[in-house]
Amino acid sequence: MEYVILIFAFLFGMIFGSFYNVVGLRIPLKMSIAYPPSHCTNCMHRLSVLDLIPIFSYIFLRGKCRYCGAKVSPIYMATELFTGILFAFAYWQLGFTPELVVALLFISLLAIIVVSDIAYMIIPDKVLLFFLPLLALGRFFAPSDPWWDSLLGPVVGFTVLFLVALLSKGGMGGGDIKLFFLIGLALGTIGTLVTLFFASVIGMIVGFVILKVRGQDRKQPIPFGPSIALAAIIVYFYGDQIIEWYISIL
Repeated sequence: MEYVILIFAFLFGMIFGSFYNVVGLRIPLKMSIAYPPSHCTNCMHRLSVLDLIPIFSYIFLRGKCRYCGAKVSPIYMATELFTGILFAFAYWQLGFTPELVVALLFISLLAIIVVSDIAYMIIPDKVLLFFLPLLALGRFFAPSDPWWDSLLGPVVGFTVLFLVALLSKGGMGGGDIKLFFLIGLALGTIGTLVTLFFASVIGMIVGFVILKVRGQDRKQPIPFGPSIALAAIIVYFYGDQIIEWYISIL
C-alpha cells in the first residue's frame, strides 16, 4: 500500500509540475494561465492530450514538436520529473501529516520560481504573494520548534538578503530577497542562514561551470533562483542532520 501511495504521489507531482511550467512561463509575461491553451511556441499549434502527458510525451516525441519539429526545452520535462520525485519523497519522509502540506507547498513554490528565473531571470511577486498566506497557514497547523522561529526566520531571511543587496550594489535581485522571506517561514532562522550559505556555494560552482563550458562573459548574469531552490530543498529535508554533524566536528 505504501508503494502505491508513493507512485500516486509521483504521478500527481508530475501533473502539477506540468502546470507549474505554465505558471512559471506565463505569469512573468502577465499572461493568463488558462488562455490560450497549451501550444507550441514556435508554430503556435494547439497541443493535443497526447502532447501533454508529463515526461512521456517529451520522451516519445524526442524533445520535438509533433507539428513543426522545433526543439522543446528540456526544462519542461525536468520540472515534471523533479516535482514528481520531490512529491513522492516528501510523502516518504513525512507521511500524511500537517507538515506534508507545508512540504508540498514549499516544493511547488520552488518549482515555479526555478522555471521563471531560468526563462526570464525573474521571480514573480504574484507567485510569492500567492504562496505567502498558504505557507503561513501551513505553519500555523504545523508549527516550527520553537513556534516563534517561523516568525523570526522570515525577518532574518529578508533582512540578511536586503543587506547583501545593498553591500553588493545590486548583486542580489529583489525577487531573491522576497523569496528568502518565504524560505524563512518554511525553514526558520538557522535553516534560512544555512540555505543562504549552501545557495552561495552552489551558485558559485554553477557559475564556474557555465563560464568554462559556454565561455560566457563574467558580467553575464546567471539566475540564482535554481541554486536557492536546491539549497532550500536540501536544508528542508536534511538541515537538522547537517547542523548536528557540523556541531559534532567542532
